[in-house]
Amino acid sequence: MENKFDLEAFKAKAKQEKKETRKIFSDLKKRKAKILDQEFATAHDEVFAEFNCLSCANCCKTAGPRLLQNDIDRMAKHLRLKPGDFMDQYVKIDEDGDWVMNQLPCPFLAEDNYCSIYEVRPKACREYPHTNRNRMHQILNLTEKNASLCPAVFEISRKLKAQ
Repeated sequence: MENKFDLEAFKAKAKQEKKETRKIFSDLKKRKAKILDQEFATAHDEVFAEFNCLSCANCCKTAGPRLLQNDIDRMAKHLRLKPGDFMDQYVKIDEDGDWVMNQLPCPFLAEDNYCSIYEVRPKACREYPHTNRNRMHQILNLTEKNASLCPAVFEISRKLKAQ
């Protein structure tokens, strides 16, 4: 994948191939958990050896992370705010009852796709797109959803299809 990523073309392709993605993930659910973890780890490393998240940042533009109290405390301290003031300014409760950023794109996303609070970013951001973790079978539904948001997850799913 190249450095200047065409996000609109990706969105169109992901939409066009939604049925194929659904089939891939349906098939992945039939694989043994330990093997699935190994396959995801390998595909993750291969894709991220070529893909630069800074060329896209669609996750920061369209999907707010779930925030934990530790995240809020850490970000507030970094911004020299009290946690309550940070929450008033940046946080809302979503339909699932989780704390999330109150606006999208993320208010900490700069025009060059860099995160202005990268060193203290939320745990969910540090771990996204969650394709290099153990027990992938537990989050296949989330990963399928992420395949329409994240070009890297989309490519990882295509590599796994071929196996």
